[in-house]
Order: sequence, then C-alpha cells, then structure tokens
Amino acid sequence: MNPGTLYLIPTPLGEGGLNWILPQQVQEVAARLGHFIVEHPKTARAFLKRVGTTVPLSTLHLTILDEHTPPDRLPHLLAPLRTGHDVGLMSEAGCPAVADPGAALVRLAHQEGIPVVPLVGPSALMLALMASGLEGQRFTFHGYLPVAGSARKKALRELEVTSRRQRATQLFIETPYRNTALLQAVLEACHDDTLLCVAMALTTPQQRIVTRSIAAWKASAPLLEKLPAVFCLQAG
Repeated sequence: MNPGTLYLIPTPLGEGGLNWILPQQVQEVAARLGHFIVEHPKTARAFLKRVGTTVPLSTLHLTILDEHTPPDRLPHLLAPLRTGHDVGLMSEAGCPAVADPGAALVRLAHQEGIPVVPLVGPSALMLALMASGLEGQRFTFHGYLPVAGSARKKALRELEVTSRRQRATQLFIETPYRNTALLQAVLEACHDDTLLCVAMALTTPQQRIVTRSIAAWKASAPLLEKLPAVFCLQAG
C-alpha cells in the first residue's frame, strides 16, 4: 500500500477573510481531509469550520502535537499515513514546522518515505521581513531571546555585532505581554543608528508595522500592544 501524503496546511494569523489570506486550493485540501495533527484541537476545529469541511466536524480525527509531545510519540502520529490516509499538519504559528514543533514530524516523514507537500499561506516571519525595508538577502531567525535582563542584553548586543559583521537582518519574537519589555531591552542594548522593525498582528485589522532607528524609537517612548509581533534588527 502506498503511504498517504502529509500536507502542511498554513492557518490564518488572525480573523481576516480566508479568501484574502489562503488560496482556494489550500482551503479545498483542508476541507477534504479527515485526519489532522494539530497543536490545539479547539482552534483547529474553528479554522476547519470556517473552511467548510466535506467531512462532518464530529468525525474528524485530530491528534495533538505540541511542545510537550515526547519524541517517542511521533511515530504513532504517522500511523494513518502508513495506511494510505492523507493527513494535514496545522500549527498555531501560521506555517507548520517553522518556529513550530511540527519540524521533527516532517523530518520523520521524510525518513519513512512519506510524501510531504507544503501549501501556500501566511508566514509572520516572511511578511515582517518583506515589510521591514531591512536586508532581505541575508537574515537569521533566533526565536525567543533570554528573558533574564543581563542575558537578554548580552544576546541583543551579540545579534547587533553579527548583523553589522554579516550585513544580515536578525529576527526574533516574544510572548505578546512582554513586547514592551523586549523593546525597552533593545533600546538599552543597541546603538542609536541600528534599525529596528516591529511588525505586529500581521494580516489582521490590528496590523501595525514600524521601522525606525533606535534613536527614533527612544524619542517616541512607545508602549507596544499585547499582540503577536516579530522584531527585525539590522545594525548600521
């Protein structure tokens, strides 16, 4: 028996119109599947309800893959694929397997010869970089920086040095309620001529994207909303 296909299904970053965010073909793939691997069943079902599944929501098979899933659980998640069922992998992060625990599952699927098909959809990281005006030829995503003050400032100074040496944009994120604290740490750690873009709530009605020098950020004394944000930094 041939294995099924693992579809990597992007999900909206907010409540914007689906047809504006996801191509119709992506919605059609999500609508026909009966098996999904998800981070949170509640939000997954809400998304699938918006898509309009051809399979009744009550009969969908949803299994959980999140940051707490042990590695020895991953082979079990691939069981439907081994028996010929197509499966959709969805993430709370927008694009599966990018800044997301799904990467390990995708790697295992490749090891077992299971076809993997990425579908088109929003990536907050790429959208932020596109809109920042910063270096798009060379960039690195660092995920979450240390929370402790001294360790965070040390990390930011190292990112600034790396950005200057490599002429590369440095991307990082934070839990929304700590956005302002992270911004203040950047302002304290980095040089005035360094550029910083903060891209918040991308693809939603609350979207806000601002690129300024550190000096200009300091002058505005900003408080950031508690919304998902991507920080992009490029040293001058």
